[in-house]
Amino acid sequence: MHFPKTLKLVPLLLFILASFFTACENGPQKPAPTGFSDNEFISKLKAHIRPFDTLNKKVFRSLADDVRFTYQSDDYQPIWVKENYKPVDGAAKLLDELEDTYWDGLDTVRYHLADLRKLKLKLDTVKVNSVIDAITLDTGLTRCYLMAAKDLLIGRVVPKKADSLWFHANDSVWSAPAMLVSSKGVYPSLSNFRSNVPTYSLLRSEYKHFIELSVDSEFTAALAGIRPVKHIDDEMIDNILKVIGAELNWFKSIPDDSISEFNQTILAYQDFRNLPLTGRPDSITLAFLATPVDTFLQKLAVNMERVRWMQRDFGSQYVLVDIPLMEFFFRREGTNAMHMRVVVGKPERQTPSLFANMSSVVINPPWGVPPTILKKDVLPGLQKSGKKYLDKKGLRVYDHEGKRVNASAINAKNYRKFNYKQAPGDDNSLGYVKFNLPNPWDIYLHDTPHRDDFVKRFRALSSGCIRLQRPQDLAIFILSDIEKKRYTQGRLDTVIDTHITRYENLKNKIPVHITYLTAFEDTTGKHLRFLRDVYCRDSKLGTLLN
Repeated sequence: MHFPKTLKLVPLLLFILASFFTACENGPQKPAPTGFSDNEFISKLKAHIRPFDTLNKKVFRSLADDVRFTYQSDDYQPIWVKENYKPVDGAAKLLDELEDTYWDGLDTVRYHLADLRKLKLKLDTVKVNSVIDAITLDTGLTRCYLMAAKDLLIGRVVPKKADSLWFHANDSVWSAPAMLVSSKGVYPSLSNFRSNVPTYSLLRSEYKHFIELSVDSEFTAALAGIRPVKHIDDEMIDNILKVIGAELNWFKSIPDDSISEFNQTILAYQDFRNLPLTGRPDSITLAFLATPVDTFLQKLAVNMERVRWMQRDFGSQYVLVDIPLMEFFFRREGTNAMHMRVVVGKPERQTPSLFANMSSVVINPPWGVPPTILKKDVLPGLQKSGKKYLDKKGLRVYDHEGKRVNASAINAKNYRKFNYKQAPGDDNSLGYVKFNLPNPWDIYLHDTPHRDDFVKRFRALSSGCIRLQRPQDLAIFILSDIEKKRYTQGRLDTVIDTHITRYENLKNKIPVHITYLTAFEDTTGKHLRFLRDVYCRDSKLGTLLN
């Protein structure tokens, strides 16, 4: 089929129409929307769009399939144009919202905004419009609406391509085609597809803030003036204060005779940039102060993408553990009911990002050695010291029938045939309390006898599971406040002293999100902290997004 030369004004047309094939005459007939009586649009559109396979039950269809499905669902009615092929008000709103996704860290070039705006202007101003131009605009806007909706709802990048240890399930319902069909003149905003997780809006606002800083001549001059030097002169101090004042524009120092305003400002910056808290403009701090804006923008963009990979709404009560921050939050109704430090997996034994429901609290938990620790720790210990190693770790070995096995019978060839367990007690690796999160990776939250780790700034020290700073407080809070079992510290101590394992199954399952966000809010929930990329995952995702 040959189209008029006017199509050359819109390169997007070939991209859109490439996936449209034969006509589909099936399906119930629906009346044309009010004010649209020209059937030429409908007949020509049907001639270019092949029918959608209704037997395909995939949750997320391809973009081309979504376009077909949308028009077929409404008997090929126009969505963005009306009588005389004039664009409806929603067309302008969509174009503006597509441009606004720039603040979501998305590449708006893929939405072909310039071509669509040019074609919309033509249809707005020309007295007699071409039906092909109308179809091109209508299908182009539909295609970009669906593309942007999916980008916002489930992310631009497939998670497994960027992070092999990402196991969050995005449970969002794909409703964009249905929303377009049922809109009937009321524009269904793309904001319906943005994450409701509080972190997302903070990331988006900070992204916009850094874009504004990138074109602020005073800020860029101060940034360029910061360099690693041994002696800090007045000009350097002025540049430092300008950069920190611009980046942390909410921070206000407090009069204090024991610490200067400058040192207060440095401390605040170090804290929010996850740097050693020296209070001085040391070499590490100066190097970070000189970080280009683009570096922060990429960090914000990759973390917005990660939030899009998760559930759109976490609900009113949930636990969140952020691995790079190495902190735990129990949130109820938007506030932190509990907050504590945690120890996460060391870089060579990384904690995966996952979602699971807390199902039980175990007091005096036994510990069964997981495969990774068995291979990397227990086997070398057995080979070196045999029974002495087992006695030191408090481990007992059993066969699959539950009978004790002597250490002398274990070797590198048969060690996998046995179970290695540690009885409840003061030296148990799980401490006195464990919080079960049924998941395929055997990750859970637990107490630990290694209490000195929590004072350390770098706490990626475990074999993968999450060690809690205040596990007994969490157990009492869950069992008393949520389960209403009237657990007190005294009652918990009594149970612990028995050294007998006790399972408290939860009637109210608690959603737990273990995630990897290298930019995350502080305890006030108002300001973002930039964190160390402890597992070095940002760069790969940033490359895929770009």
